[in-house]
Amino acid sequence: MTGVTTAVVGLGTVLTVLALVWVLSVRLRDASIADVCWGLGFVLLVWLYCVLSPVLTPRSWLTAALVTLWGTRLALHILRRNHGKGEDPRYKAMRAAHGRSFWWHSLFIVFFLQGALLWLVALPLLFAVSAREPAALTIVDGVGVLLFAIGFGFEVVGDAQLARFRSEPTNGGKVLESGLWRYTRHPNYFGDAMLWWGLYVLAAATPAGWLTVLSPSLMTLLLMRVSGVTLLEDGLKASKPGYRDYIARTPAFVPWIPRAPR
Repeated sequence: MTGVTTAVVGLGTVLTVLALVWVLSVRLRDASIADVCWGLGFVLLVWLYCVLSPVLTPRSWLTAALVTLWGTRLALHILRRNHGKGEDPRYKAMRAAHGRSFWWHSLFIVFFLQGALLWLVALPLLFAVSAREPAALTIVDGVGVLLFAIGFGFEVVGDAQLARFRSEPTNGGKVLESGLWRYTRHPNYFGDAMLWWGLYVLAAATPAGWLTVLSPSLMTLLLMRVSGVTLLEDGLKASKPGYRDYIARTPAFVPWIPRAPR
């Protein structure tokens, strides 16, 4: 099976699975389950690419293991965070805007759109898993693992610090400004972008893997300008009185030393 055919099979598989999840979301009247499927979709794709690849190298197994670790952890984190809270406000707003036809529109504007983006971001995984050469791991692979480890650490620690902060009733309406959140307003988003650049480097260790550079670029763009920083901060400015001051002091994405208060 050629790489193009494998990629097409991957896209078809993701869209089929998300269509089934969409049916469940209609029954539950909760489109938020799409968020849980984001990380698991990458796990599905990487193992599908392993199954369809005629040859598996140490890089193949390494890539599959890293993606499984990240995707499973993210899905469990989102599931635990959303449990008992009902549908996410983003989807509630969409539901209100589309009225009775939201059940149908959600298939395309939520599930199929997510599937297409997921598939595009995951293209480096196809190269990292299916490439025959170099058969052994290289220094470039080591750089990729290092970037992944840094990103994964930022994401896990950032999420844990935020969850602990939110669990304290006295912190309602306050802004988290300690730990990693002192140096970046979104350590979890920065970590997510960083680890995907690490996975891209694993692909770039193969002869044609560098061609997938648009995939981590797309993920970074989504996190910074679309579904991540920009979307989240629009609400935080209105709900947290001290958030504008926090913006003035703290870098938005890449960690750095906080600026002195004006």
